Amino acid sequence: MTAFVLVPGHFTGGWIWGAVAERLRAAGAEVHAATLTGLGERPAPHASLDTHVADVLGLIDAVADPELVLVGHDYGIHPVLGAADLRADRIARIVYLDAGLPTDGDRAVQLVPDQAARELLLDPADIPADGLLPAPGRGDWHRWGSPAGLTDQDLDRLTAHAAGQPVATLTEPLRLTGAVAAVPTTGVFGTAGGISTATVEAMVATGMPQFRPLADPRVTFFDLDTGHWPMLSRADDLADVLLRAAAGEGHRISPPDTDGTPAFHRPHVLDTPEHPLPDCPRERIGNLDLYLPRADGPQPAVLFVHGGPVPADERPQDWPIYTGYGRWAASLGVVGAVVGHGLHDLLGYPQAAAEIAAAVDALRADPRVDGDRIALWFFSGGGLLTTDWLAAPPTWLRCLAANYPVLAPLPGWEAVDRRFRPAEAVAGAGRLPVVLTRAGLEGEAIAATVERFVAAAQDAKVDLQLIDVPHGQHGFEVTDHIDEVRDALVTAAGSVIGHLRA
Repeated sequence: MTAFVLVPGHFTGGWIWGAVAERLRAAGAEVHAATLTGLGERPAPHASLDTHVADVLGLIDAVADPELVLVGHDYGIHPVLGAADLRADRIARIVYLDAGLPTDGDRAVQLVPDQAARELLLDPADIPADGLLPAPGRGDWHRWGSPAGLTDQDLDRLTAHAAGQPVATLTEPLRLTGAVAAVPTTGVFGTAGGISTATVEAMVATGMPQFRPLADPRVTFFDLDTGHWPMLSRADDLADVLLRAAAGEGHRISPPDTDGTPAFHRPHVLDTPEHPLPDCPRERIGNLDLYLPRADGPQPAVLFVHGGPVPADERPQDWPIYTGYGRWAASLGVVGAVVGHGLHDLLGYPQAAAEIAAAVDALRADPRVDGDRIALWFFSGGGLLTTDWLAAPPTWLRCLAANYPVLAPLPGWEAVDRRFRPAEAVAGAGRLPVVLTRAGLEGEAIAATVERFVAAAQDAKVDLQLIDVPHGQHGFEVTDHIDEVRDALVTAAGSVIGHLRA
């Protein structure tokens, strides 16, 4: 027999699992629905994440059945992982129910979707005196997840039973030894929130190391066409999914079809072993790499801004895609510059923006650079970092370019500071030329952000040049070594340099 421990998310208790628990028991399963300390009838403002880990440990230790499945909804995945890490030999599977992927040292506040609540929690001076984050009002649940599928009665129940969340449960770091990594997992998505198995497959396809574990054969996935609270909106279907997950069923994601080399470590399409770019020494000044042309006097410069988030132990400046761009720019007679920045998670955009601004100042101050002729070229998740430059472009910024950019926070990216909204900022671009190179095989979620941006730019009559790569994927410089990509890049670079020289 399988035993389930069901752990709820923010503001909710064991009551929320009622219908799901009933159906699991009818199928012969043992069920324990947790009400974490402080989230029942009695507030516990001093409860912490460790308190909640202990709550889950108590339930694990009370279950004799060896087939034990832990289910963590939303915030509940934090205490689930903390407890499973200490009892990894007891756990048959962990189910992430519309939950993030926290790792050692992460705090739940990093995944809080309500920006106002997140900002409050990140500033100790603003933390409520009673130690509790107030529960949402009747009309505010959408700030914490998609309410799709919920009836008025469901929203009434959520509101009536909601309890204030002890602040320390969200601000304490999760501590993991690594033992939990051996436990099989299942992800269940409420697709109305914008995340689905297809989204995860696209992330895995990038080859980024943080997504590699999602292609492990022990990891499975299910989609439910509903919102963030499927235990209310789709109780029967969720119970069926949990039983199937316990049996090891679900969709499995294949690792990228490569020779084992991550996409971002492959050669730039314009700098291959067969056709290398000319040698060009790299000079590193802080977080700025310079590739200097063979020319006399100060020259215009193109600053390349990598995407993200990327793991903190990766240095995109050293990836072939960006060393290739730096050398290529120098070969075209301008200074190629690549900035490294700290976009390591969704909360990192303000820091990254500040580091890029400082790098621009350093670039313009370099005597080998014509500080009045600068172009900025952004990539992928770095597209959100175009916002400040679009909103109020300085006179020395002669062109802004972007390849396969993310131009609005993606579904599940609610943690991104609301300041970073390029589609809203582009109305301020004025005469700034914008060169946008699109991947024809782009993922649906990213493509939708580009469409919104293009529409806003056209409404504002921005000088927007669109360059399409119909058969190009996200990251086409390293994934698609085809003439179509080469031609598009030559066109884009010709436009950027033309604006610099004008």
